Amino acid sequence: MVDQTIKKRALHRMKILAGQLEGLMRSLEKEDYCTSLLHQSYSIQNSLKSLDKLLLENHLNSHVKHQMQDPKQQDKAIQELIEVYTSSHR
Repeated sequence: MVDQTIKKRALHRMKILAGQLEGLMRSLEKEDYCTSLLHQSYSIQNSLKSLDKLLLENHLNSHVKHQMQDPKQQDKAIQELIEVYTSSHR
């Protein structure tokens, strides 16, 4: 289940990301200065981190909270969080 407020914020963030990617492609096509391209790329990465935070917030508030209340689901919740953590630190 997705918190509707978080969903709205995540979709907004994704639209911003789409615009940032388009802008970076235009800048690359125009052969803008390398550091300008890097700054744009870093901004996109920060926006992705912001999106990740929203998605994780939703997962913790909906799924993990409920899983931790059910002893049969606790191991699954812990394993999912370990997988997310591992993926984010590659």
